[in-house]
Amino acid sequence: MPVECIHFVFVPWANNHRAMLKRLFTSNTRIKLLTLFLLKTDEEFFIRELTRKLSEQINSIRRELDNLKRTGFLKTKTKNRKKYYYVNKDFIFFEELKSIFVKTLSSNDNISEEVNTMGDIKMLVFSGLFVGQPTKSVDMLIVGEVDKERLTNYLNNEIKTTRPVKFSIINEEDYKYRLSCNDKFITEIINDPTNQIPVKKL
Repeated sequence: MPVECIHFVFVPWANNHRAMLKRLFTSNTRIKLLTLFLLKTDEEFFIRELTRKLSEQINSIRRELDNLKRTGFLKTKTKNRKKYYYVNKDFIFFEELKSIFVKTLSSNDNISEEVNTMGDIKMLVFSGLFVGQPTKSVDMLIVGEVDKERLTNYLNNEIKTTRPVKFSIINEEDYKYRLSCNDKFITEIINDPTNQIPVKKL
């Protein structure tokens, strides 16, 4: 794929914004924070809540929140003696950043293609994290046979999410039995209209 070159006019405005962009993408903790805030643009978070959600040290979270606030990406407010952080939707790169992160995390077609190479997949269901909804049970259901170690490594190392992906693997026989019994877990996940089923061979 050819590299697209972007030429900036040498003026103070351009220098300031180049510096701002550079500050946005320089640490893994910052990427996690950007991901969370850009996927939940109407929510507010306090520091200890963020340390739990992102599994990061409090000092690291505090430092990166301060950095993001200095760029203008985040704002703060105080409620019940707690400082809450939230997205500044007037931030100059807000729409562009949101588009980048949403596209990156919503590339479910690529994910399904990759997972489908890991075994004999009869059905693959994306839920929760993959469809932008609260996770009721799992983020991914796989019916069939799959290399669990390979899947785990892929989800942990290749998929950038705000928390570990919750998945469940069941064989075809078990799936059909539970479906015939109107098993609550199975029926809810396959009948939820917000879920995606990119692989269905049953």
